[in-house]
Amino acid sequence: MKELMEKDRAKHNILPLSKFGLMQITRQRVRPEMQISTVEKCPTCKGSGEVSPTIIFDEQIENQLAFMVNEKGYKSLILKLHPYIAAFITKGFISKRIKWMIKYSSRIKVIPISSYNLLEFHFFDRDDIEIEF
Repeated sequence: MKELMEKDRAKHNILPLSKFGLMQITRQRVRPEMQISTVEKCPTCKGSGEVSPTIIFDEQIENQLAFMVNEKGYKSLILKLHPYIAAFITKGFISKRIKWMIKYSSRIKVIPISSYNLLEFHFFDRDDIEIEF
């Protein structure tokens, strides 16, 4: 084996036979790997490849807001969500946030959190305690 491995350009090490009669050969890679693939699950779709449409995302937020105000009786809420969605909700002079405040007669504070996923949001009460559904 040592004679055959002399032609190999890679740095190698031939270990003695194990008690099972196996010979181990270690080699150092000569060239770097050309195709390295790293795969992670998408935090938004959780690997399904489908994301809920953003057109109805503000409706989901409003439905939960309506439930909080009408059913649970909250009059002051904090909405924490991704900065892109926060900008969409607070843009303009009469923003969606202002419309919701008028419609539901409640105070709504929008706080962008950059660590949230794009379609992730949470409601908090005025003491900054998360409201569970």
